[in-house]
Amino acid sequence: MYTVLATDSIAKEGMAELENEPGVSVLYGHIDEITQPELIDGLIVRSATTITKELLSRFSNLKIIARAGVGVDNIDIKAATQRGILVINAPDGNTISTAEHTFAMIMALLRKIPQANQSIKEGKWSRPSFKGTELSGKSLGIVGMGRIGTELAKRARVFGAKVQVYDPFLTNDRAKTLQVISLPLDELLVTSDIITVHTPLTKDTKKLINADNLSKTKKGVYLINCARGGILDEEALYTFLTSGHVAGCALDVFETEPAVENRLVQLDNVIATPHIAASTTEAQLNVASQVAHEVSSFFKGKPVKNAVNLPAVSNEEFQKIYPFYELAKMSGQLLSQSFSSPIKEIKITFAGSITDYDTGLVTRGLLSGFLQPRVDRIVNDINAALIAKEQGFTFGETYSTDAQGYENWMEARVIGEHDNFSLQATFISGYGPRVVNINGYSTDFIPEGYLVYIEHIDRPGVIGRVGKLFGDLEVNIASMQVGRKMAGGEAIMMLSFDKELNQDIFLKIKELPDVVSATKINL
Repeated sequence: MYTVLATDSIAKEGMAELENEPGVSVLYGHIDEITQPELIDGLIVRSATTITKELLSRFSNLKIIARAGVGVDNIDIKAATQRGILVINAPDGNTISTAEHTFAMIMALLRKIPQANQSIKEGKWSRPSFKGTELSGKSLGIVGMGRIGTELAKRARVFGAKVQVYDPFLTNDRAKTLQVISLPLDELLVTSDIITVHTPLTKDTKKLINADNLSKTKKGVYLINCARGGILDEEALYTFLTSGHVAGCALDVFETEPAVENRLVQLDNVIATPHIAASTTEAQLNVASQVAHEVSSFFKGKPVKNAVNLPAVSNEEFQKIYPFYELAKMSGQLLSQSFSSPIKEIKITFAGSITDYDTGLVTRGLLSGFLQPRVDRIVNDINAALIAKEQGFTFGETYSTDAQGYENWMEARVIGEHDNFSLQATFISGYGPRVVNINGYSTDFIPEGYLVYIEHIDRPGVIGRVGKLFGDLEVNIASMQVGRKMAGGEAIMMLSFDKELNQDIFLKIKELPDVVSATKINL
């Protein structure tokens, strides 16, 4: 008999499958009201309940935590994983709701519906003030072609819009399948009549639409953000709205919420909603149904697809495999940031003591690390394979008898549409994870922190110029690894820093003589 506690006003209609499951009892109530937490096998929560390490110690028999929604910020994932507790979420439940809300915001913005409604409620009948704009025939630019962007594109095409998208990881084949035009960001900004963002908020996408990018847009452009507050630079947006360069803006999310005192919402050419894009009856029912199904499957011993952490394992097994899993995760992140192009295949090879463990789990860790910066949802070790398929690339693992002189060894090779990239890594007891080869260049560095990967020509003075640049800027280099294949040919540097370099410094690296490319990597 399993006992599941559902908190935070979960939609009970969506819990029918779990309630009807033989051997499962579902309780509803506040988590602090439970007098015997050791009897609870599963938790279903929304955002109001915070799952801490201390709470998990009281729920000593807990096997699964289900988040009825997408975000899992309120759950201590590491603590749950260390206790062998599976954490799942419902990433697809609000896709349609968010896409529909975005589309509604576009139409309301173009036709000035909120302003006209307010005017008529004030007793006015000013038809000339609310002349609108048609969506048909306009260029809609979608930044981020994940699930929501894809659903939005379908709807916009039906209304006669020309859909063009920017997503650095969208392959040409997938763009054709989705019937969209894939463009570089600069070209999308210059040619779009309407721009809507649908990316996760990361270091790379924070203030992605800033003063520099807004200056490239058409005069009279419309902007929409129903994704995450902070993707649009609000200060720059205010300037371009008040100048008239941006004709109008629709916002469901803000950098700071609640946004009742945000000066953007006071502008006549701005319409706003209070972060409700995912708030529909259907969405709340969907997320409840999804997690109920997943929890039911878990208790019946069937696979679940929306796990956020490792599959449930014993603490002893977890401790043994965790170093290799972390190595793979970091390697995947490093590969993804180093090779920012569409890919066709990832090949993973293992050798040495690592093959004594479930390398399938390690492979999924690498895949999830690789995919997380590229898609608009939480990627985990179970859904990584499915998402890889959705993104249009394959992956596979093989074993080798040659561990390159190391106790354990792993190689991951990315095969792209136009180029390839590889890394080799190992885990050394007492020293931790090390990357020992990058794209055929021998090296030795810890894959963590703030890194800069530089490709350059092997000529006298290049390394010195890099060092002098940072010395003149009073920026301390924590470590430097160099590698080359032959004298006078291509070479690399991998630099680590105590903090992330600002964009101005990073651009100065690219301007140095004989530097071919420079890539920021944050792990």
